[in-house]
Amino acid sequence: MRNNISFLTIALLLPALFLSQSCWKDDDNDYDILHPNAVVTVKPVGESFYLQLNGETTLEAENIAKSPYGNREVRAFINYQDAKQSHTTKYSKVVYVNWIDSILTKNTIASKGSTEDIATYGDDPVWLIDDWITVCEDGYLTLHFRTKMGDSNVKHTVSLVTGVNPNNPYEVTLRHDANGDAANYYADGVVAFRLSSLPNTDGKTVILKLNWDSFSGIKSAEFN
Repeated sequence: MRNNISFLTIALLLPALFLSQSCWKDDDNDYDILHPNAVVTVKPVGESFYLQLNGETTLEAENIAKSPYGNREVRAFINYQDAKQSHTTKYSKVVYVNWIDSILTKNTIASKGSTEDIATYGDDPVWLIDDWITVCEDGYLTLHFRTKMGDSNVKHTVSLVTGVNPNNPYEVTLRHDANGDAANYYADGVVAFRLSSLPNTDGKTVILKLNWDSFSGIKSAEFN
């Protein structure tokens, strides 16, 4: 096994989800190590950091001392396994991180009004993929989406707009601007939005309603 770990940033739009292959096992499990087995929040703490796996579980990486993203808190894909040696830790468990790959992590944007939102943030369609990547947890809404693109040099923009319903502060809209890119083939993207701008739920579970323009009209979904 090579001991070096590659830290990459996932581009907004990819023809496929290519992931780091910087650590290999000398057995038949190479396929497993090439694919993520968790989405986490990378949380810096002073000179160190930990990984928030879900609402209850925190991970300490035995083989990475400092966050590869400095003092930035970001969502990330990881591939990990149980620690190679026994450790004492204040976190839920110690793990060995085979690789880590950051997800585009953005703040929400306040609505300017429906008409201006469309003009500013776009209304190009996307599909949302209902899989384990699309999840609302740890104060983030992480979305796996699919849209059409043509020129890989054209940067698409996705935004999560709040304040779209004056009667429900937990209703938001996903906006996609293809910036004039041709629609030749489908490509996937992953983005995470910080939900800290929404009202505090005071520990209660509330419903987050997400709206978006799909290729077959306006869609919505609800998340706890």
